[in-house]
Amino acid sequence: MRSILTGVAALLGAAAMSSAAEAQTLRVMKSLDAPHYDGQRTTWSPTSDIVNMFQDTLVALDWDGKTAIPYLAKSWTISEDGRTYTFKLRDDVTFCSGKKFTAADVVYSFKRLKDPETKAPYHWRAGDIKELRAPDPYTVEYELNEPYSELLLQLTMYTNAIHNKDSVEQLGKDYGIKGIDGTGPWCFESWQPRTEIVLKRHDAYKWGPSMYQNKGPVKFEKLSIKIVPEDASRVAAIMGGQFDLSHQVPLQFIEQVKAAPNLTVQEAKPNFQLMYYGYKITRPMVSDKRVREAMNIAINRADIVKGVMLGNAEPAFTFVDPKALDFAEKTKGVIKEDVERAKKLLDEAGWKVGSDGIREKDGMKLAPRVLFTQVAYFPRVSEAIQGYMRKIGVDWKIVGFDSTIAPAEMGKQDYELWTVTVPYLSAGELMNIYFNSKNIPTPNRMNWKDAETDEWLRAGRAALTDTERALNYARVQEKVMGEHLWMPVMNVAMYTTSSKKMKSVRPHMLYQNTFYKGLDYSF
Repeated sequence: MRSILTGVAALLGAAAMSSAAEAQTLRVMKSLDAPHYDGQRTTWSPTSDIVNMFQDTLVALDWDGKTAIPYLAKSWTISEDGRTYTFKLRDDVTFCSGKKFTAADVVYSFKRLKDPETKAPYHWRAGDIKELRAPDPYTVEYELNEPYSELLLQLTMYTNAIHNKDSVEQLGKDYGIKGIDGTGPWCFESWQPRTEIVLKRHDAYKWGPSMYQNKGPVKFEKLSIKIVPEDASRVAAIMGGQFDLSHQVPLQFIEQVKAAPNLTVQEAKPNFQLMYYGYKITRPMVSDKRVREAMNIAINRADIVKGVMLGNAEPAFTFVDPKALDFAEKTKGVIKEDVERAKKLLDEAGWKVGSDGIREKDGMKLAPRVLFTQVAYFPRVSEAIQGYMRKIGVDWKIVGFDSTIAPAEMGKQDYELWTVTVPYLSAGELMNIYFNSKNIPTPNRMNWKDAETDEWLRAGRAALTDTERALNYARVQEKVMGEHLWMPVMNVAMYTTSSKKMKSVRPHMLYQNTFYKGLDYSF
């Protein structure tokens, strides 16, 4: 460990802090950089966490992971038909450039998001916008073509942050690369790709959301975010005191880091990140629901969590975390681990055990091709499940791909299962993204096309009451779980590791980002 620490210190140019200015720099470490920091043009979480630091949204996500609270919008009203939201904006907000924030910035930002030229992959999070109006400098009328029951929740996302038109136009193609303006507690100062992002304090900032005790400005002069891709190097660096904070300490090292006398480790709760295997149900081997159910009930999730994840996850028996908004209680108990029942289901489906112990049917071996990405825990979990499958006569052919080509491989049709870990905000979000037939072939890689599901999803989106929304999303959950379209494995934990000298650190959960605004943090 000592030699690793020495190397990391040399690599990062770490040295003892001596001046007052250095003492006011918060040093953060992460594993991945982003291609740019224009949040409207990406789904990439390494962009989102930085965007949340220097740009603001109309509403913020409270610590419960369910509740939208006032932020740039101090209040709002919703029309009876659920189509028009009238936001009353704060009148004391400025961009880092000094420009006054007004309703015109909100209108511009959402028009840019919806502009096809922006190519915004998450434009749907803003709802189906009909028209945006600014009747006065601090009022926005946000009119939808149809009601969107989760609009406020989705407006907390980085992709719906407010942009300064002047900054966008002045920087052109370099927007989010050489600079970007925002109203957040931090201001963009510099970026060396794959090396370091530096943000500085927004001295005028005083409009932090109610979830923070400190409404601004932040208590540090600068924020240095270094990119350290190698797992062991990040562990050595945080344990050696080279950094003050990181939310990307590898899970396999968490227990070791917890034991370090100079560090504090906190788990983000709630935190909705499901690792699952999906079935491409148009493929003959997994087209029978009985086969999918057999695989789902043949694994021991608790042992996987203990053996592979060292306890840094929770076994998942439902698609949606029970703590998430609009979770369907009736889905509890759909998946009951039972190896003997799994064997009977495969027998009933006509898959008979061959001389080599692998089941066969119509001259075909039950040997599904399973794709995974060769990072983190995916290889070991896939290998563990491969072992469970052999006990019931199923021969998983697991195939790993580098993360740079895995998405392209998963976009093809030549496989039966694949695995990812997906972050989400609510049951409705998860169901709409993955089970809507409009999203075939991706992200609906199951090729699930069902008119009833689509109608319930539409009704959930358009619901005018919480009860109506929850009812329709529950129907979807019950159906897709009853069809065993996914194999849920575990809800993956997320942590913030910080120096013990840091005060008031509390991890957030928004889109795999625990930092969020950092308003209360101090030494």
